[in-house]
Amino acid sequence: MLTNTNNNTNNNTDKLLKLDFNENSLGMSDSAKAAIINALGSAARYPDKQRRKLLTKVAAINGVPEEQVLLGNGSIESIRAVVQMLHDKALKTNVAFQLVIPDPTFGCAALYAVSLGVPVVKVPLTTDNYDFDFERLQEAADEFAGISLFYLCNPNNPTAIITATDKLKNWIKNAPENHYFLLDEAYFGYVTDPSFESGVEWIKQELSDNLVVVRTFSKLFGLAGLRVGYAIANPQTILEIESLMSTDNINLSGAVAAIATLEDEAFLAHSLQTTNQARQMMEATLDELGLRYLPSQTNFIFHEIKGDVQTYIDRMREHGIAVGREFPSIPSFNRITLGTPEEMTVVIEALKLFREKGWV
Repeated sequence: MLTNTNNNTNNNTDKLLKLDFNENSLGMSDSAKAAIINALGSAARYPDKQRRKLLTKVAAINGVPEEQVLLGNGSIESIRAVVQMLHDKALKTNVAFQLVIPDPTFGCAALYAVSLGVPVVKVPLTTDNYDFDFERLQEAADEFAGISLFYLCNPNNPTAIITATDKLKNWIKNAPENHYFLLDEAYFGYVTDPSFESGVEWIKQELSDNLVVVRTFSKLFGLAGLRVGYAIANPQTILEIESLMSTDNINLSGAVAAIATLEDEAFLAHSLQTTNQARQMMEATLDELGLRYLPSQTNFIFHEIKGDVQTYIDRMREHGIAVGREFPSIPSFNRITLGTPEEMTVVIEALKLFREKGWV
């Protein structure tokens, strides 16, 4: 049973409620565990057969040909390879290259760009609803005489919101040939808003040759530790990205676990239902406390803190709960993973205690 550690500082991270990295608190499915155990006898062999089966299944589920799918070590390997691909393209054509990102957002694309000496332009989110500022993103590219890559996490991390589908689709459709789009849909499996349309559909519609969508099995599927993800794009782009990926980048356990989870509709439904229940619990508590939060379409929620955020983070840790880091561009807000209902009960108790003490 989960218990609150009250005022005792907890230095044993194994006992912390790990609600800081948007992992799936349910863990992997029983079917995935069984698949891994059953595959261990083949661990001395390269997982070519299992890798091929996973690629075929991912292509079929998304309704695209296999030559439009690329498996990766999580989604992060594909993100790195896309940045590298355009960096190399810029060098070969003797033009400049920049990465344009909303701020805040998931940081890996920017980290890879910086490591290559690629300038990163950060465009603040809108101040009213924390959505992408399409006008200012476009301005950043219009003012640059070279290749621009827009990295867009949708739903976004840390805000948990989806962006306006029509605006995003029209923007990509009408972009010039030197503008590229990398859509990170790590949290697509949690989206329940009917207005959301995946970039995968736009690739199937041939909306743009400069569009890549990346996804991961780390979130809804509960396989963060096994590092499995994929990219979808047009066939030529996939070939260009693949040339910069590691060989044999999908291990046996990851491949069979991903296949098993894709086939386990009951687990996926339970994973989504659990997150939705946890979200409802948190929203009800935040409403009760009068703390603003953004409409989440993910397995985390971004909510207001009345007080110093880092102090709040430290106090939550002292009470046995690890929450997300600070995001300086949106002060007075904190991100917390939506864990199991039992875990959220502990969080809610802490929040109410903090209110009694005047800390939130």
